[in-house]
Amino acid sequence: MIIYNSNKNTFMKYVEKGIISNIVYDAFRKKLGEVSISEQLSWRNSLRHMYNVLNTPTIPDDSGIAIEYRLPYTSKRVDFIISGKNTDNSEHAMIVELKQWQEAKTVKGKNSIVKTYVGNAEREVTHPSYQAWSYSKTLQEYNKIVQEENITLHPCAFLHNYLIVGKDPIIDEEFFEIIREAPIFTQADAKKLRSFIAKYIKKSDDNSIIFRIDGGKIKPSKSLQDSLASMLSGNQEFIMIESQKIIYEDIMYTVNHLKNDTQGKKVFIIKGGPGTGKSVLAINLLSDIISEGKLAVYVTKNSAPRNVYFEKLRQGNYRKNYVHELFKGSGSFTDSETNDFEVLLVDEAHRLNEKSGLYSNIGENQIKEIINAARLSVFFIDEDQRVTSKDIGTIEQIKYFAKQQHAKIIEAELDSQFRCNGSDGYIAWLSDVLEIRRTANDIFNNDDYTFKIFDDPNEMRDAIIKENKYHNKARLLAGYCWNWESKNHPSKYDIIFPEHHFKAQWNFSNTTTWAIDTDSVEQIGCIHTSQGLEFDYIGVIIGDDLRFENGHIITDFSKRARTDQTLKGFVTKCRKGDKVALKFADTIIRNTYKTLLSRGMKGCFVYCTDQALSNYFKERLKRNNDIYNEITYTVQEAAETAENLLIYKTKK
Repeated sequence: MIIYNSNKNTFMKYVEKGIISNIVYDAFRKKLGEVSISEQLSWRNSLRHMYNVLNTPTIPDDSGIAIEYRLPYTSKRVDFIISGKNTDNSEHAMIVELKQWQEAKTVKGKNSIVKTYVGNAEREVTHPSYQAWSYSKTLQEYNKIVQEENITLHPCAFLHNYLIVGKDPIIDEEFFEIIREAPIFTQADAKKLRSFIAKYIKKSDDNSIIFRIDGGKIKPSKSLQDSLASMLSGNQEFIMIESQKIIYEDIMYTVNHLKNDTQGKKVFIIKGGPGTGKSVLAINLLSDIISEGKLAVYVTKNSAPRNVYFEKLRQGNYRKNYVHELFKGSGSFTDSETNDFEVLLVDEAHRLNEKSGLYSNIGENQIKEIINAARLSVFFIDEDQRVTSKDIGTIEQIKYFAKQQHAKIIEAELDSQFRCNGSDGYIAWLSDVLEIRRTANDIFNNDDYTFKIFDDPNEMRDAIIKENKYHNKARLLAGYCWNWESKNHPSKYDIIFPEHHFKAQWNFSNTTTWAIDTDSVEQIGCIHTSQGLEFDYIGVIIGDDLRFENGHIITDFSKRARTDQTLKGFVTKCRKGDKVALKFADTIIRNTYKTLLSRGMKGCFVYCTDQALSNYFKERLKRNNDIYNEITYTVQEAAETAENLLIYKTKK
């Protein structure tokens, strides 16, 4: 998705009038929602410097210009693209990362990481050349037009406020390799950047390259389960972007300095919402740590992803015993000695339990046992995905047990969105719609990520079956409001809607890999078989435990199936009106549906048993689309009034 595009001539004209940042703001607001004043001011500053670079007849006036291009399947955006042709008519696009930095420091032992002042503090961030390179590689990886039509991408970084003095850290020799891939230009290099662009952009493309890139087909996204075997073989299947790269380097630095026990234990707490790449980062770390000869294990409470990983690796000819040593359940450390393992990578840490074993009667506390068992433990956590009464994985609990064992605690947060087609807006919209938390910017592009309400569950099922034909990556899911009758009586159906002549069974009880089985598309998965996994499309049946009454979303614990164990120990208290228990049940139900509704990479279909809830979703979707599609200005009108708009907003 491109926020704003035109040609060089129009761009230059708007910069001369002092209104380009406001036109970009107007386009951004329509496509992605509100944006901060600081970002508007950064546009005004950086785009003026790009004007100086492009102010030459050697770069054609009708070269294509794009500002703020969102990368496929991510929430990250390329600052500036200029496109055109060379003398041989080969097509080129320059990827320019714009920075307002004034200084930077090297960070020894961390590849492509520097330290600079951003966000009102000095922070570790990716080197600008790495950022530009990673954006270019991501675009090349997923955009079929770039691949099939041989459009050559040239990433670079422009630090227009940065003055290099002597052997400056930003061009330290440790960055030579990445700077070769993506050259860096600073305050004194405007002419050099101009020459770099003019070397490839000699003829106009009538803006067709950017138009084709923006409208071109996007390759199917990679799923972690399909890429697992390749990753463990040392192949780079996913390009780490910004926060992923920073956290990866921080953890690997710590791993490489685990020299002796006198250093004490280390505990990383990595926060991240749905689709922020927690599992991908965990597997990348697992692969690279074991390749260095260190003992690392991937840990998860959820059996569904473990079983899928086992099957995928079995197909890749990995030995069963080897796989079971690499992937363990969270209850595997009750008998571990202190520091038996060098590194434990704990995915879905919010799902950790207190006790272990089939009857929850083994061990003391899984968090405590994991920290005890490893010199370095890394917890990947999203507290909004706690979905059962047994889930005790909280940041507070991890810190408590880490301090108890005198471990050093390092906290970090993943902020890039890689699921739901990279739509941060959709995830925020879900939280707002489900009344989990109010979000200031609660709109998303429904053309970019498909969200559809069905009045007939048969139609939704048909839509999922149709989508599943392409890559076997579409599934039906439901809240746990129906008893699992078919478990013991295979001829029975579990979810039945007589008024629609609809009937279906819960997922097979004779398989542990429902998520990837070729014959499971008509069976319905639950939170236990889908959490930790992702699909292209999901169809979610919302039961009567989530309804819309008196203008609000309400939850109803009493509508859960009698076979449901997620509220075990709380139902009796809820029936007695215990406010704490009711609040807990309310949280579990809302978290369950947010988790289910965020499993899809490309789209989410919904059928609600409560008509009022269905109508509410439709109304919110209409409101979202009305806001998104609202056109208060044409671009020309925006150009005429933009100066006053920015002055007003800056004063405000």
